Amino acid sequence: MTVPPRLRVVGPGRSGGAFSLALQRAGWVVLDPVRRGQDPSSAGEGADLVLVTTPDDAIAATASGIGPTDAVVTHASGSLGLAVLGAHRRVAGVHPLVSLPSAELGASRLAAGAWFAVAGDPLVQRLVSDLGGRWFTVADEDRAAYHAAAVVASNHLVALIGQVERIAGDLGVPPQAYLDLAAATLANAASLGAAAALTGPAARGDWDTVRRHLRALDPSEHEAYRALASAARRLVDGTGLPDDV
Repeated sequence: MTVPPRLRVVGPGRSGGAFSLALQRAGWVVLDPVRRGQDPSSAGEGADLVLVTTPDDAIAATASGIGPTDAVVTHASGSLGLAVLGAHRRVAGVHPLVSLPSAELGASRLAAGAWFAVAGDPLVQRLVSDLGGRWFTVADEDRAAYHAAAVVASNHLVALIGQVERIAGDLGVPPQAYLDLAAATLANAASLGAAAALTGPAARGDWDTVRRHLRALDPSEHEAYRALASAARRLVDGTGLPDDV
């Protein structure tokens, strides 16, 4: 019988809580975490993998505070490489390409066939496999660009829905109607690719309609609308908005 790996989380916020719960359900032994303000020096004792889930700007200091250990010292950052973990003998990175808004919801998403960016010690590949996930690798020098793309795909998408809510809030249109439109558009992009899925006035070069939109919008919405309309046009011919729009 295979001995289950033992996990200790350092910095158990939403991400650490989600990993702990998901891996416990997957059969891992989850040890007591090291919480904010606690000494992490003995975090590796009894553990096979120490997962640092602090904010990115605290990972280096936290990792340096972990004493010598045979455990795999691991971070869950999307934008940082392995050098931030210092001189530990075994290091790794495992970044889930899903949002983790809470421990419970995050654990469910981690175990729902999620994608993970992995690096370093192969124990993190087992971690992903035990969660039923899929993994890929990203070179350290490409991590910031990889994470920027993830932010655009996730956080910026939420910001766009927020803009829709602001613009349409008093129009009497059911919010779900716009969410259904967004979901269908994402499905089109997934099946056709972004350029082929693009429709609307920027795709057609219908600048009179774009001008009407801008006149109808609060000026505070203009910068975001123009930037996205320009990005949409770049998909068509690489140009952007005309100077008079």
